[in-house]
Amino acid sequence: MSTRESVQIPDDRDFNNFRTECNSDAGWNQTYNKSGIVVWIQILEVEKSLHKIKCRMECKDIAAETLYDVLHDIEYRKKWDTNVIETFDIGKLTVNSDVGYYAWKCPKPLKNRDVITLRSWLPMGADYIIMNYSVKHPKYPPRKDLVRAVSIQTGYLIQGRGVKSCSITYLAQVDPKGSLPKWVVNKSSQFLAPKAMKKMYKACLKYPDWKQKHNPHFKPWLFPEQSTLPTVALSELSIQHADSLENIDESSLSETKDDRGEGSDEDSVN
Repeated sequence: MSTRESVQIPDDRDFNNFRTECNSDAGWNQTYNKSGIVVWIQILEVEKSLHKIKCRMECKDIAAETLYDVLHDIEYRKKWDTNVIETFDIGKLTVNSDVGYYAWKCPKPLKNRDVITLRSWLPMGADYIIMNYSVKHPKYPPRKDLVRAVSIQTGYLIQGRGVKSCSITYLAQVDPKGSLPKWVVNKSSQFLAPKAMKKMYKACLKYPDWKQKHNPHFKPWLFPEQSTLPTVALSELSIQHADSLENIDESSLSETKDDRGEGSDEDSVN
């Protein structure tokens, strides 16, 4: 999918290729293994900070269906994802694909990033896949206060392990658009990715109770007839090529001490 020249809806082959890469060990270097969370890194281009990251977590008391709902539920994400600055759906393409916007906080003192992505999802037996790649939409050009990043391919593979057990693999190849210091990649794999997984796990535990109080039957990712999104034509979209965006050099920036109180793992979800 990284070599697409036109915007296309992923097909079964794309989903199968994504699952294969999630389960493959070839070319990956393990950087973290603790408390049921494992992180791997592939460095692609050192000078561009271009890399792939893969993170897997075992969830022994969470059903695959619950995790799938949590990843889809954009209103709930605003509650538990403390990295989000702004996120919204732009429109639907098919019953299992849409276009959306996501802006997130980067480690200080880096500039924050955003992306426009075409997202697709597919239940595959006991497994579920959600994946995306960057596109351009004429109504949402790059913002001056954010750096427009490029998702070459990002996604989640949820694998059911029984009635109330599953694993989740997060796989991402993102061009951050700019030269980043080496500590950013190290921090992503050693701290940020595991912390994000732990936060997602806690959000899953609280989701059933939260959902009962917030439109409990509204799940357009399962029931597409519930969707109120406007339809977007593929012809409105184009591929977001990384080389068409501004590069910024942040390679000389030093890491600042995070405010551990902000976005701690003890955040409540109500």
